[in-house]
Amino acid sequence: LLSRRAMTSLFGFGGGKGSDRITITLEGENPTKSVQSMDGSEGMVDLPIYASKEKVKGKVQIKVEPGKKIEHTGIKVELIGQIEMYYDRGNSTEFCSVVRELAVAGVLTETSNFDFDFVSNDKPYESYSGMNVRLRYFVRCTVSRNYSSNYVKEEPVLVQRPDMPPDASTPIKMEVGIEECLHIEFEYDKGRYHLNDIIIGKVYFLLVRIKIKHMELNVIRREQAGSGQGQSNESETLCKFELMDGAPVRGECIPIRLFLSNLDMTPTYRGVNNKFSVKYYLNLVLVDQEDRRYFKQQEIILWRKDIG
Repeated sequence: LLSRRAMTSLFGFGGGKGSDRITITLEGENPTKSVQSMDGSEGMVDLPIYASKEKVKGKVQIKVEPGKKIEHTGIKVELIGQIEMYYDRGNSTEFCSVVRELAVAGVLTETSNFDFDFVSNDKPYESYSGMNVRLRYFVRCTVSRNYSSNYVKEEPVLVQRPDMPPDASTPIKMEVGIEECLHIEFEYDKGRYHLNDIIIGKVYFLLVRIKIKHMELNVIRREQAGSGQGQSNESETLCKFELMDGAPVRGECIPIRLFLSNLDMTPTYRGVNNKFSVKYYLNLVLVDQEDRRYFKQQEIILWRKDIG
């Protein structure tokens, strides 16, 4: 069964007018995910999701108008994995490139179809689109020509890498405070969570001599990309979850129950191709009546349980 993926120019893909002659159709009924198109439009597109070792296969159609012909020096299809820094768009890094030759030099006198199959290719990293870096995979078909520009078409795919459950994670317990003014204990049930998990914990007030009016739990994503002088470090707050509104008293215990499935998150990435890392933090924030903020951050490890 072939499922037509009618997607063009994601992340600036396409290849110009000649790409209209080429149609890439991916085989299978893979789950899809809606992502933001980055071709200048504001729409969303649905891309098929592949596991890291799952084969990518399908068909390429080269359209030839009746009575016309296409002379070429070869037709090939490639599966490419690429990392691109937004500040250095002209200098991307290819970490994965597999080529299949579809036809040797010749002449196409009618519309022609070619099968392709990338069977044993291991896609080592997940697709990622961040604040300063993106990692993408795409299938590219090239019709090479001698005296004219090549016909090129690219079709993007997403790659995800489910992991085995990590070893049992011990709870995170910490004490924070200001001498003789504030003393709290907080606890999270573990330090490793899958992307659809629930963070369960509690905050226990041992000493309260500051007039606290508000407490919230923030989930923060921190992205580090590049190296040396070109390195960027960016943080974004994914959610602010209100835990308490009003003044706590000594001995009060505030429960925490935060559903991660509502957040657009990725697993924790460390040193992807020595190009970038993505980490996640829980930030407990207390605000007093004079709007002074007290906070404590704790890193958590995220992992992917399922494709989707």
